[in-house]
Formats: sequence, C-alpha cells, structure tokens
Amino acid sequence: MNNALSALASQPSLATPVYFYDMDLLDRTINAIRQAIPSDSFHVHYALKANVEPLILSRIAQAGFGADSVSGGEIRMALDAGFRPADIVYAGVGKTDAEIDLGISLEIGCFNAESVEELAVIAERARLAAKKVSVALRVNPDIDAHTHHYITTGLAENKFGISMERLESALQLVTRSEWLSLKGLHFHIGSQITTMEPYRILCERINSLQHHYASKGILFDSINVGGGLGIDYEHPDAEPIPDFAAYFNVFDRYLELRPGQELHFELGRSIVAQCGSLVSRVLYMKHGLEKDFVILDAGFTDLIRPALYGAHHLIENISSRSDRKAVYDVVGPICESSDTFGEKIELPETQRGDLIAIRSAGAYGSVMAMQYNGRQLPGAIFG
Repeated sequence: MNNALSALASQPSLATPVYFYDMDLLDRTINAIRQAIPSDSFHVHYALKANVEPLILSRIAQAGFGADSVSGGEIRMALDAGFRPADIVYAGVGKTDAEIDLGISLEIGCFNAESVEELAVIAERARLAAKKVSVALRVNPDIDAHTHHYITTGLAENKFGISMERLESALQLVTRSEWLSLKGLHFHIGSQITTMEPYRILCERINSLQHHYASKGILFDSINVGGGLGIDYEHPDAEPIPDFAAYFNVFDRYLELRPGQELHFELGRSIVAQCGSLVSRVLYMKHGLEKDFVILDAGFTDLIRPALYGAHHLIENISSRSDRKAVYDVVGPICESSDTFGEKIELPETQRGDLIAIRSAGAYGSVMAMQYNGRQLPGAIFG
C-alpha cells in the first residue's frame, strides 16, 4: 500500500470523498519524462483534460512543458497556471467562434484543426482579426490502438480528425489561404495504449505521408503524435511511473524526422493518473442473500470511469487492521445501478467507517466530477 495513503488512515476527521494527490510521485514522474527525452527536438505538452487542479498545473508548467487544451476554458486555465501562450496547442472537433477568437487574440502556438470545415472558419476568424495563425492538420491514420471503443480516436471514420482521403483538400485550403500558416501534422490514435506496436505503426504511416508530400514540395515544421500512453491500473505501487524511455525510443528509432523538424507529444494520463487516489468512507456494510456490499460515500459523481467505461481501478481498504479477507461488491450511493466501483473485490474484513482508496484516479477523475443527485464536488488534498 502507498505510504502516503496509509498516513490518511490516522485522520479520523478526514472529510470524504476527497482526492488525494501524491505530489512527490508527480515530481518523480515529471523528472522521469525529462530524463527520458532523447533529443532537443522532442517537446512534451500536458493534456489538461486529464486533470486541471491548479497546483498540479503549475507544477507541470514549472517543469517547462507545454499545454494541450481542448476548450477555451482550458486555455485560460493553462495561462493562469503559468503556461506560455506560445506553448499552448488547441485541439477539439467543436471549437466555437469565441474560442477560436480567444486563441487568435492570445497568439497561442497552434490550432490543431480537425476538419476542412473548421479550417475555413479559422481562416475567416483570422481574417476578421487581421492575424495570421498557425494550424496543424489532425490526420486519422486508420490505426486500431485496441483500446475501449470510447477512447479509440485514430480510426478512419469517427468524429476526430481528417481522413487520409480529405487530407489533400485540407492542405490546399491552408496553403492557399493568406491567413493560415501550415505548421505541421497532428495525430492521436487513442488512449490507455499499453503496447508500443501501435506507435511503431503510426511512425510508418507518418514516414509515408512525409515522403509523399516532400515529393510535392510540401514540408512540415512539426509532427505532433498526440499521447495515449497507458498506465498500470492493476499494480500502481509496482509500476507508479510508465516506461517513458521505451515510449520515446519508438519515435526516436522509427520516425524519420527531417533536419530541424520538431516532434510534439501530448501526454495526460501517464503524467497524473498514478499520483491521484479517490479516498472514500464506508457508510454501510450491506449483507445480501448472495453478496456483501461495501457502500461508500463516493459515487460515480466523483469518479465516473467505472460506470462509463467499465474501467478497472485497484480498490484498497487503507484503515482496516484485520488479517481476515472477504469478498465484496464496492458501490456508491447514487440512485443508479451503474454506480459500482468493482465487483467481487477481495479486501481486508471491512466495516462501517473504514477508509477506502480507489487508486490511479489522478486522470479523468476529479475533472469529470459532477453534481448529479445534488451532490457536492469532491475536495482535494495534496501530500
């Protein structure tokens, strides 16, 4: 069990549910990324959609990373945390005119455009502002990353990105516009990817595209390969920091960068997931006919991933001192049958008042919390 979490068990008045963030682990993760980067041409942007706690954002900004945002709100959060406008990239399939205008006025580093139609709107907003803006084209390379269908984003036909068949027309629109400056190509093939093979295939697709367009005299200043690197949800203490060296090595080995070309990454989950845990208190032990239930004061309003994706998180009783084990369904208080964190979970013998930690919840946890059933949003403490 994580030592920082164990210390919480000595706080009987701890207000729950609450997110606990191990800032030492966050710092070690950031340092591991910096040490694993093999070249000055590699640039890491933090994907704000994973977690926007101000203290976490400022720590990542201080490390010199850029920001990957998907809304005007995230752009403002990035600026408030200390990210430079020039280091902000802005993706998303549904940018509003106001959000585009915000990015233009702040002179952010790049818009990652996801459709030909969006490019036309960005060009028009740039014309109205009398400012030339940098754009990268998000391309769907049609690679199956073998993740949950809700978080697979690189297939040929989904709402994200520009298909290979429409890339030519998108490039023509950019190169003919006096208000758009072509910065590069952008890719993102999915999330929670735990093998390197999809990234190797991505490198091959990018190499092929670059060769094709170089023969036509079209060169790209940068390539953005997105993120998606997964974590070990089953063994967070044994594998607290992903193998960033292996991840970067795939691109260093297989991607044929041109002289002076930059390579950008958009990492989110792999930076913050393991440092965060949702801590909850046991409200009731319910003994059914065939099951025993641990009913928590946390629900899917605080951590929606299990209900939304069927996602697995390690669940630990951090306060029980019992040597005896029992099997439980661990559920929340929400008036929905999907409000279940795990079934047939073996825990130390558990009782009312015990503290339960749901691990690896630093990404897509608090940032997706809601107030359904009139519930308060969970708090946060930092250790």
